[in-house]
Amino acid sequence: MNIEGKVWAFGQDIDTDAIIPARYLSTSDPEELAKHCMEDADPDFPRKVQRGDIVVAGKNFGCGSSREHAPIAIKAAGIGCVVARSFARIFYRNAINIGLPILECPDIMAQDGDVLSVDLGTGVIVNKTTNKEYQAAAFPGFMQEIMELGGLTSFIKQRIEQGSK
Repeated sequence: MNIEGKVWAFGQDIDTDAIIPARYLSTSDPEELAKHCMEDADPDFPRKVQRGDIVVAGKNFGCGSSREHAPIAIKAAGIGCVVARSFARIFYRNAINIGLPILECPDIMAQDGDVLSVDLGTGVIVNKTTNKEYQAAAFPGFMQEIMELGGLTSFIKQRIEQGSK
């Protein structure tokens, strides 16, 4: 699975409150959450982000609370992929569970507006703006399938259906 999009760059230790502020947690509606995604980190983000854009961040992206609202807001905002130097473990697992493609790449370098091409199958990331290539750890096939199917629930449903045939 390949994803290509414009970069939205964020720094280190972006916590779940920056991803989706606590004042919006009274809803679990993905579309409503998307309207407020990253607004405390970048007030223009919810209005300017386009479907397929890519978030690039430093270390410890998604730290803080274990709320699933954070990856849901990112996915609903249309982000095609998140690439970070590292992720908070609970965010990492929540992202996979809902089918949000994420890759850890310790040496990733990108700025707002750069264009990245991400191959989830191989972990190869190409910054088309700077012509630099990076290698992230690729996901095993079953995890790629979870993301392609839109999350763990869809993956399990498919496995159950295949087992009943």
